[in-house]
Amino acid sequence: MVRRIALIQGHPDPAGNHLGHALAEAYVRGAEAAGHRVERVRVAALDFPLLRSQTDFDHGQPPAAIRQAQSTLAAADHWVIVFPLWLGTTPALLKAFLEQVMRPGFAFTGAGDQARGGLLKGKSARLVVTMGMPALLYRTYFRAHGVKYLARSVLRFAGMRPVRTSLFGLVEPRSDRTRQRWLGRMERLGRRGR
Repeated sequence: MVRRIALIQGHPDPAGNHLGHALAEAYVRGAEAAGHRVERVRVAALDFPLLRSQTDFDHGQPPAAIRQAQSTLAAADHWVIVFPLWLGTTPALLKAFLEQVMRPGFAFTGAGDQARGGLLKGKSARLVVTMGMPALLYRTYFRAHGVKYLARSVLRFAGMRPVRTSLFGLVEPRSDRTRQRWLGRMERLGRRGR
């Protein structure tokens, strides 16, 4: 089955020379080779302000760059969100992007205490996370809290299921063999549209 995939590159560095960028491109290669349609959203290239009030979040109009991203995301069956782990969670720029995108009317109905999730039901997601610590340590000792918040409190609340994760730990320095294995893994996931 051909899927429409939105790949969200959440690294805040627009230079594009990090492992997360290579993992994302490997995923896209695999997906496109299998006939899936992939649209990219590069968060570092977007111009949008921080949300500073509940009123703006609930009732404000998203800026043009966010409306375009929402259009891309709404059309997709599957989202792939790629980001480095910073201070145990998403980088601030990616969090600000998600706050802008996942507004009432797009991700859920109602506002404030009346918010009800589910508007993104029927979509799935994969979180691809790079980190300096061992991935097993992050999963067990830290209980992957930063990734779980995104999966549970944002994506699943909005109705997305399943939400899967791919964690890549001890990324610096890694042998070329390990890097190629990781890129191959992402390419296979892309071919499967997962």
